[in-house]
Amino acid sequence: MKTSEKMVGNIRFWIGIFIFGLIVSGLTAFPILTEIRLLERIFAGQSNSLAKWILFISEGIKISYAKYPFIAYGTDWLGYSHLVISLFFIDVYRNPKDGLKTVWIGLLACLGVIPLALIAGHIREVPIFWRMIDCSFGIFGAIPLLISHRNINKLLQFSTDQSR
Repeated sequence: MKTSEKMVGNIRFWIGIFIFGLIVSGLTAFPILTEIRLLERIFAGQSNSLAKWILFISEGIKISYAKYPFIAYGTDWLGYSHLVISLFFIDVYRNPKDGLKTVWIGLLACLGVIPLALIAGHIREVPIFWRMIDCSFGIFGAIPLLISHRNINKLLQFSTDQSR
């Protein structure tokens, strides 16, 4: 196998992981009430801060959804936005040489997760441990994008060197 084909395969692997993560993240935004009920059962009887936070979230979601069901519409749009964002990376998967800008924007979006989680989380009184979990989405999302960014640059350099 040629070196460029290996590079393309590597980029596609990491972009595929990123797309998969966006899709899973998006799909899990739809059934939040079901998911929080599951977490509530898992943490039942525990008295640590995570268990208390889960119970607090559960209560808020149940009350909000019962009295104001349209609130769930916001998380539906959140899920949908993850699915839409994943579509932009399909082009990177198909043609990695042309994907550097998209990957760069994805990296900036991942970076933006951190101040959003820290600032908005503080304003919304989200516990610091949960804000750190939210920050991890930006950090873990950036890993395949950083690898892809580096490999796209190598692929572009390899292509330039081959054309000389």
